[in-house]
Amino acid sequence: MNKSLLLFLLILTLGYTDLSAQQYFTRAGNVSFTSEAPLEKIEAVNQSAVSIIDLENGQLEFAVLIKAFLFEKALMQEHFNENYMESSKFPKATFKGQIQDYTPISLAEDAKYPVKVKGQIIIHGQSKEIEVDGELRVQDGILSAQSAFELTLADFEIKIPKIVRDNIARIVKVMLEMKYEKFNG
Repeated sequence: MNKSLLLFLLILTLGYTDLSAQQYFTRAGNVSFTSEAPLEKIEAVNQSAVSIIDLENGQLEFAVLIKAFLFEKALMQEHFNENYMESSKFPKATFKGQIQDYTPISLAEDAKYPVKVKGQIIIHGQSKEIEVDGELRVQDGILSAQSAFELTLADFEIKIPKIVRDNIARIVKVMLEMKYEKFNG
């Protein structure tokens, strides 16, 4: 897929309209989560997250297809999609935000930049403002981003039946790793 078509799809998927020469993107971002409950540890990974970041102003966006999360057990994946996330009704999760107190960074030198990102996350049709810590990293001219944060299922109206209450944590830990490429439209 050529890069112009890919960016067009990113714009449609994320609603991103302010393009500049400082745009970086990925369509192979890694988003995973862990639910550690008294009776069971549940983990899932999605390696097809789409993200775009503007190094001029610190705006960033993510889109994750819910059905693309893979679990160790097929039954867990089925329950996740059908019973909890209702992925046919709510097919994706999105985030649109801004790096707080942003100062433009350079890709000319290797460096790590701790960041605080604030914005709107939409999961299961529910929108919530969040603020999370993360890190932008430049190594050999390549930009990457990492973050780990927690989300409360009730904030997104994800209901856990009493029968499996001890198998699913009410708070899940989310980890993300993105490796960006420059958009050369």
